[in-house]
Amino acid sequence: MAIWNDPQPTQTGLRASSRMNAGYVNAAALDAGLRKYMLSIYNYMASGVLLSGIVALLFVQTGLAAQVFVTPLRWLVVLAPLGFVFAMSAGMGRMKAGTLQACFWGFAVAMGLSLSSVLLVYTGASVALTFFATAGAFAGLSLVGYTTKKSLSGMGSFLTMGLFGLIIAMLVGMFFHVPGLSLAISVLGVLIFAGLTAYDTQQLKNTYVQVAGTPYVEKVAIMGALNLYLDFINMFQFLLSFLGDRR
Repeated sequence: MAIWNDPQPTQTGLRASSRMNAGYVNAAALDAGLRKYMLSIYNYMASGVLLSGIVALLFVQTGLAAQVFVTPLRWLVVLAPLGFVFAMSAGMGRMKAGTLQACFWGFAVAMGLSLSSVLLVYTGASVALTFFATAGAFAGLSLVGYTTKKSLSGMGSFLTMGLFGLIIAMLVGMFFHVPGLSLAISVLGVLIFAGLTAYDTQQLKNTYVQVAGTPYVEKVAIMGALNLYLDFINMFQFLLSFLGDRR
C-alpha cells in the first residue's frame, strides 16, 4: 500500500531528480565548453595558415624571396619557425596566454617567409590545387579523430616512431642519392601526418577534460593549434612534392 502522506519518498525523489538535473547541466556545460575550446583551436590554426599564406605571397611578389633564397640568409628564414616551436614548447608553463599567442602569430609569419620558397619552385595552380586537396583531407581526418570512440593512442606511438624514421630517411636523402627514396619519403610523409592529424585531434579533445575551468585552457588551445598547423603544413608539403608542377 502506498504511503501517500509520508513526505520522505517525495524528498528522496526530489533529491534524485536534482542530482540527475545537475549531472545533465554539468554534461551540457562540458559539451558546450568542449565545442568552444575546439572551435578556438581551429580558428587559431586557420588564421595562422591564412597569415602564413599572405606573408608568403607578399614576400614573393615583392621580389625579396628570390633575393634571400640565393644567399646564406635562406637558412635563417628556413630555421626560424623551428625556433618559435621550441620556444613555445619549452616556455608554455612560464608564458602568459597573451605571450604564447604572440609567439604563435610570430611563428605563422616566420613560416610564411619559409614557405615562400614553395611559390618559387612550383606553379601557382599546382600549389592552390594541392592546398585545397590537403584542406579537404585535413578536415575529414580531424573529424574522424574528434568523433571516433576508438582510442588512437596506440597509433600515436606507431606514428611517432614512423616520424623519426622519416627524419632519418630525409637526412640520408640529403647526402646520398638513392633511387626512389624521394618518392617514398613523400608518400610516407603524407601518411604519417594524415594519421597524426586524427591522433592529435583526439588528444586535444581528451585534454579538455583535464584543463576545463582552469587558466590553462587558452594556452592548451594555442599549442593545439600549433600542432594541427604543423600536421597540415607538413602534409601539404609532402603532398606537393609529388603532385606539384615545377616551374
